[in-house]
Amino acid sequence: MSGVRSPTELSAVFRANGLRVTPQRQLLFRLLYADTTHPTADALFTVASEQMPGISLRTVYQTLTDLTSMGELQSFDFDGTATRFAPNLGEHHHVVCRSCAKAADVHVDGTTHLRIDGLGGFSVESSDIVFRGLCSECAASATITSITSITSITSSKGSRS
Repeated sequence: MSGVRSPTELSAVFRANGLRVTPQRQLLFRLLYADTTHPTADALFTVASEQMPGISLRTVYQTLTDLTSMGELQSFDFDGTATRFAPNLGEHHHVVCRSCAKAADVHVDGTTHLRIDGLGGFSVESSDIVFRGLCSECAASATITSITSITSITSSKGSRS
């Protein structure tokens, strides 16, 4: 995985781009380092606020915007939900849970060999594949809910006899 640069490297990149490196930004750099959860700005703000009360949501948004524009983060919009940020800059794709919206990186072999019809001269530069379904936790919960519902229906039918 090509993760986000270390907090020290990000500080150097910010300074090289003429941006101030504040304690708030250093915290955000640390939180993003090797993160695999694809956080939203709000989720990152929540975690950052626990460690540094008083950090502003604007600082979180601006730092994420700066990192993305510098090519240090990728941003994704899965199904029109809040923008998610991924420090993995390498070639990868995603799985997204339709229940809890958890996103994770996956690697798909052979995408460079896909035959695509209907491009009409369009030159493909990159591809993003998103697999949607249920994460293991939500699938287990759905199974338990189904079993509970079936048991409840069976029990209520049995009590009416």
